[in-house]
Amino acid sequence: MKPATLLCALLCVLPAVAPAQTAEKKPVKLAGPRYLNQEPPGLTPKVFAPGIVSNKDVYEYSNSFSKDGKEFFWAVIENNKPHIRCVRLEKNGWTQPVKVVHDPQYEHNDPFLSPDGQKLFFISDRAVDGKGPKKDFDIWYVKREKNGWSAPINAGPEINSDKNEYYMSFTKGGKMYFSSNRGTDPAHDKNYDVYTVSAAGDAFGNRRKLGSAVNSEHYEADVFVSPDEQYVIFCGERPGGQGEGDLYISFKDDKGGWLPARNMGPAINTKAYEFCPFVSADGKYLFFSRSGDIFWVGADIIKNLK
Repeated sequence: MKPATLLCALLCVLPAVAPAQTAEKKPVKLAGPRYLNQEPPGLTPKVFAPGIVSNKDVYEYSNSFSKDGKEFFWAVIENNKPHIRCVRLEKNGWTQPVKVVHDPQYEHNDPFLSPDGQKLFFISDRAVDGKGPKKDFDIWYVKREKNGWSAPINAGPEINSDKNEYYMSFTKGGKMYFSSNRGTDPAHDKNYDVYTVSAAGDAFGNRRKLGSAVNSEHYEADVFVSPDEQYVIFCGERPGGQGEGDLYISFKDDKGGWLPARNMGPAINTKAYEFCPFVSADGKYLFFSRSGDIFWVGADIIKNLK
């Protein structure tokens, strides 16, 4: 999550989702119901669900699908406050969007489901004591309950600090990857690094910062880890990049160490700011955010970089 890139936006309304059609009105091959009945992308990124999720006059970013593809979460800015919305695939199709984590006093964004789908994680400037917004962002989560979601729960001091914690993702074994500028001074507070932490139930521990193959003296945040922990994709602000912020990727070597991260190149990155990567559970599509829209592209682009 890059706060400086967020813009004020208006509330969007999700129209009925109909199969995409060509100009000749002939049906085209669709990515399937789990992707809001959209025509799938190739190796060139395209806006995801235009007019449904990605709308011209609304700033959307940071998305996550459930493992079964039947829930889609994303962040939207409304009245200068980001909140998290969800649509669900039910018997009669996709529902209208519902605000699942929102509060007029606080910001909520960067949604990501736990591996078992029972917790929705996000970041927020909520105050733990409830006495007004903090000056930094923490990682929080809500639990599924019979009639919705629980009240927000702070992920605790093993993860959160008096600095910012951004964007989390999980391995299939439950290890969390996230980023933070903890330990920096005001002159270096843009030096975000990627961390891991183990999870057992509601407890977190054994926090560790990744090495120099991934982290640098520059900004590394918005990290997505593959469920098998074989690669990470993250947003970096590094000299020599394509634009303001680019997506980088690091693969593991045969010994389990991280290889030096590489810029994902002009096939993904532009002069704009690319951030918030997410790969679908079936491994078919890479999603990311750019200029107030959510994009997707065929995940073969990842294999081609290995």
